[in-house]
Amino acid sequence: MRTDALVVGALLSASLLSCSSDPGTTPPTVSAPLPAGATSNPLARRGGPLRQQWAMDQLWEDGKAEVATYQAEQVLGDEVQQFECTLITSKEEFNQQYNVRTDSLKRKDLFPVMQVTQLYSIPTATYPAHFLTSLFFRRDQPVQLHKLTASVQEWQGATFKTITDDGMQYVQTYDSYRDGQGSGQRQLQRMALFEDALPYTLRSLRFEQLPSFSTSIYERQQATPARPPVLYQAQVRTEDALAADTPEPAWRVLVTLSNQRQNVYWFSKQYPNVLLRQRTWDGRTLRLQQVKRVAYEASSVVEAKVDTLQRPVAQ
Repeated sequence: MRTDALVVGALLSASLLSCSSDPGTTPPTVSAPLPAGATSNPLARRGGPLRQQWAMDQLWEDGKAEVATYQAEQVLGDEVQQFECTLITSKEEFNQQYNVRTDSLKRKDLFPVMQVTQLYSIPTATYPAHFLTSLFFRRDQPVQLHKLTASVQEWQGATFKTITDDGMQYVQTYDSYRDGQGSGQRQLQRMALFEDALPYTLRSLRFEQLPSFSTSIYERQQATPARPPVLYQAQVRTEDALAADTPEPAWRVLVTLSNQRQNVYWFSKQYPNVLLRQRTWDGRTLRLQQVKRVAYEASSVVEAKVDTLQRPVAQ
């Protein structure tokens, strides 16, 4: 199990990764959000199956990050690899000029976001592979992705991807070590969800209504290929979870990406609806071991104060 300091360090590293820029360049100005319209995801409209105010709860005002640790498995080839996966969720202040976490709260171009970072390493027989993905959503909008950065490092090379919302479409920039892919940029549809974001976005479901709906979902970006991402025409269905599935009352959400690909997510019925379990079509499973709220500061020296929530460990 990682120490608290390492977890917080990883959180800050994720923020620094998204904040870096080339010296001597002028960062683009981020346009103000457009009103809901033809270029917005219908799921982002008020009154839909997802609660747009989900992250506006006072819980996220305590200056702490939610740090959830999972026991994970991933099928690689003919082997099942076991590892630890960490999901970090926190509220931050962005500035529009650089589109990153701000160092000054005196600026006039600030807006609040929710940052969701996933990090883990998979040990294989020959080498470890490292994964880090950070997603950002405007605090009052858990559906429409604002920004994504994903990086994968393995012995053959590294792949890095970013996705930003320019108000009309998503712009994906990528750099891959794979032949035939290399570096480039492409536009993606704005009226779509992202598979990487589902552990966060689905927390905002109006679970009690057992919503069921169709939506477009882009395939997971946390991978070495940098080819044009597959856009699934997916089906989402919500139901009560079986008591034996989780150590506490939960909702079960099935996301059918295609006839051969289905993901299943289990969320706590208690706010903030923590992800308790996950099983995805590619042979990956997550099972919550513990969740903490960790106080952190954006400085080179961090002292963390941890309050551990008492949750039973899934067997």
